[in-house]
Amino acid sequence: MPERFALFATASRGTEDLLAQELEGLGARKVRQDRGGVRFSANLREALRVCLWTRIAMRVLYPLAEAEAKGAEGLYRAAAAVPWEEHLDTRSTFSVEATLRGAEHTHSGFVALKVKDAIADRLRDKLGARPDVDTRHPKVRVVAHLAQTRLALSLDLCGEPLHRRGYRVRQTEAPLKETLAAAILAAAGYQGEEPLADPMCGSGTLCIEAGLIATRRAPSLSRPLSVEKWPHLGEIARRHLSELREEARQAIRAAPFPICGFDRSPEALEAARHNARAAKLEKEISLEAGDATILSPPPGPPGLIATNPPYGARLGGEGQKGMKAFYFKLGESLSRWEGWRMAILSGNPAFESAFHARPKERRRLWNGPIECRLLLYPSRGGASRLGAP
Repeated sequence: MPERFALFATASRGTEDLLAQELEGLGARKVRQDRGGVRFSANLREALRVCLWTRIAMRVLYPLAEAEAKGAEGLYRAAAAVPWEEHLDTRSTFSVEATLRGAEHTHSGFVALKVKDAIADRLRDKLGARPDVDTRHPKVRVVAHLAQTRLALSLDLCGEPLHRRGYRVRQTEAPLKETLAAAILAAAGYQGEEPLADPMCGSGTLCIEAGLIATRRAPSLSRPLSVEKWPHLGEIARRHLSELREEARQAIRAAPFPICGFDRSPEALEAARHNARAAKLEKEISLEAGDATILSPPPGPPGLIATNPPYGARLGGEGQKGMKAFYFKLGESLSRWEGWRMAILSGNPAFESAFHARPKERRRLWNGPIECRLLLYPSRGGASRLGAP
């Protein structure tokens, strides 16, 4: 691997610019937004720092090759042309994960299988033996992306997708991904230097991500990284990571301001409490029962409201009327939170008009397949009500 090399960090759609800003802050160079992520340059130590500290990236990939790959044989030939012996040995276990976009193949598993066969056959020819496939805990993870007939092959430095922080031991229906929650907080300018409240906290993801930011905890501090097991880089990567992890531990502090979550569902609160405990943030996050439509702000100075209200029915009918009524009551309730600004992720097109407040900024984000709007509202007194001049 060269001293500096090109990397690609993947991101949820709509968060690419936020990830680019984060990577620049972590010391990455030649940062450039691209479809589905951000390209950047780093040396090994800088890349490992990104792996430990990124809150928004889903994966950090080391691209190896890109080639035309028409048909099944084209897939095999393109993958077999990569010098895999430079990255794996006969003792390496590996897995292949494939994603498709506009490709002639309709099954990602078929693409992954052809790439896997090509890797194993090449290593048998070059090294005299085929390495084993391990889909659960491989030493090397290969990511294949086929866009139409263009095949891109990469190694994943981290292993498991980075949104899997390890603290989600309980969940509610349609939980917010951790990386998207972190992106919402970044878009709102939250840096852990003000109070935060989520009046509809669900399983607690926004509160926990805020807690990690406020305590200056590296999100991947406690997780092993795939690159530590690579045969040709593992030893030096482990040395760097030992130092970087110690630096990260030294940076941890107590949260300087309260983080509060509320929900009217006992099941959601129970899930949030379990998750906060798993994240070792049960002392930093207060979780209480509360109905967002009648909720009073917590005591103390104002800060940021960050929440993901239910989307409800997306078409007409009584269900949508009920959601509009709920959003109206929510707007009335939160308008009484003097001095608090708001970041609200909405997946219902009716939300903004029913909430009857004008945001200072709108941003398109995708919560999985659902197109949403992140609405950023200034603190009350600076907000412009609908119909106001």
